[in-house]
Amino acid sequence: MEMVSNPHAHNIVAFAKDRPDVVVLSGDLTVATECHKFREAYPERFFGMGMAEQNMLSWAGGMAREGLKPFIHTFSVFLYRRPYDQLQMSVAYPNLPVRLVGFLPGLDTPGGVTHQSIEDIAALRPIPNMTIFEAGDATDIESLLDLTDDIPGPVYLRMLRGEVPRLFDADKPTRFNTARVLSEGSDITLITSGRCTEEAMRATSVIRQRGVSIKHLHVTTLKPFTDPVVLEALGAPGFGIITMENHVRIGGLGGAVAEMMTDHGVGKRLVRIGIDDTYCSGATLAYLMRKHEIDALALVHRVEEMISERLNISEDDLAAARIDDVKSRSTEQLEAL
Repeated sequence: MEMVSNPHAHNIVAFAKDRPDVVVLSGDLTVATECHKFREAYPERFFGMGMAEQNMLSWAGGMAREGLKPFIHTFSVFLYRRPYDQLQMSVAYPNLPVRLVGFLPGLDTPGGVTHQSIEDIAALRPIPNMTIFEAGDATDIESLLDLTDDIPGPVYLRMLRGEVPRLFDADKPTRFNTARVLSEGSDITLITSGRCTEEAMRATSVIRQRGVSIKHLHVTTLKPFTDPVVLEALGAPGFGIITMENHVRIGGLGGAVAEMMTDHGVGKRLVRIGIDDTYCSGATLAYLMRKHEIDALALVHRVEEMISERLNISEDDLAAARIDDVKSRSTEQLEAL
């Protein structure tokens, strides 16, 4: 499987080449958020804003009012926790085309509670005019900026960085509000997003060998959440539906699926795999995903509970099915955060 180095860094330079209205704002994390190559290519369109996120959101709103398309780059937590009021009043309320490029989603950092954006989707989904995307692989990343082109209001991009796997065909770009169907099946419908899709692909390859039929959908558009492909898949499984995400179970992908099921009267069992209602410690990504049960083994256990049958899948079985040992940070960024 191909590993792609810093796909966003290269993609935003190519994206901005024929779009002179694209500007980049950095919250003092230029290399860590892969916008340093943009700074080198278009220095007159790059603005280092320092560690002043409230000010940066207000600046972006003003730039957008003047006809520019600002792409703010920082860690996800700094895009919404401290500047939430500026995000709402200076960007979302006037429905301005500001793009929030957030890195280190969920447990993708050893930085602990101050850097882990485990509730960002829940915080941003209720904001009117907001569109939300989450990247799950290099193809997603290479598609996302193009998807923002025709969106008049703010967009949050939950981004991966560093060495990123290519899970999906590079010749089939991600489509707006349209899930990727990764496998067909009738026993369980599995819906995953972001980092968890790779873990799910490892698990489902082994689960299917045990005779369990799984329809697996990868979701990139988290708001709006009106995809007819997802809705059709919700009514199909014999046992039920499982969601899996790098986010707390409240208000993220699982919440969006639950809302869709309620709105359309889908009477199926729903199991949501996500982080418990708790803050998380600092540690490696693999350790945290295992501790908080959002990895491949956690999915195996939830499937066993849903079908009331032991599948006898060991950690060695899952290790043999590993797609790759994905690095969670840039090779150009030595700092752990």
